[in-house]
Amino acid sequence: MPPPPPRGAPRAPGTAHPPPRRPARGAAAERELSKQMYHENDPSWLQRALEAFWDWVDDLLGAASTATPGGALGLVVIVVAALAVVAALWWRLGTPRRRPVTAPALFDDRPRSAAEHRAAAEAHAAQGHWNQAVQERMRAVVRALEERALLDPRPGRTADEAAAEAGRALPAHSDRLRTAARDFDDVTYGGRTASEDTYRGLAALDGDLERAKPALAGSAGAHPDARQGAAG
Repeated sequence: MPPPPPRGAPRAPGTAHPPPRRPARGAAAERELSKQMYHENDPSWLQRALEAFWDWVDDLLGAASTATPGGALGLVVIVVAALAVVAALWWRLGTPRRRPVTAPALFDDRPRSAAEHRAAAEAHAAQGHWNQAVQERMRAVVRALEERALLDPRPGRTADEAAAEAGRALPAHSDRLRTAARDFDDVTYGGRTASEDTYRGLAALDGDLERAKPALAGSAGAHPDARQGAAG
């Protein structure tokens, strides 16, 4: 057998180099450490995210305390003073409240008579469209009171306003008028569905109001226009 070539001497062509042992051992170690059994106690992604967040907050507060006169104590004083100002404004101005939503007007831009509104209401009722029937019947009620001079014709009047004003002229029907206005608002703006009974009750109120006589001018709760309605 020929002697091995000296260390550092070039190998003959075609002779394979033995694989390095260290990289092979490193790859085996990585495969071993990647097994689940070695990572059972690792923090979850949420824990890692929270730790990163609090590290960021700590760095931010540290930078702020460095830039604030007095260091960390000065930063605490500024934060406490800001909270005191917010509390004082809250106590002075009170809790913010939503502005009440104004109900849209009862009538649209095209004026129609009480008879036209009644006809439209009956047409919707015949088809079972109770929401539209209630809306048109309430408009007929208010328009009829305007035609009798028990209500002043006023653009932009809401159903609640009309019921309150009409209740002063016709106090015996004030409760039913308020109920009718509430039904109108429920189906028009509240997203509720009217029933046939709701419409029939409103139609009965319309008929009763036609026959009702307004309160006398000298009686309690009389409407300013009651004398005109009585004369008619």
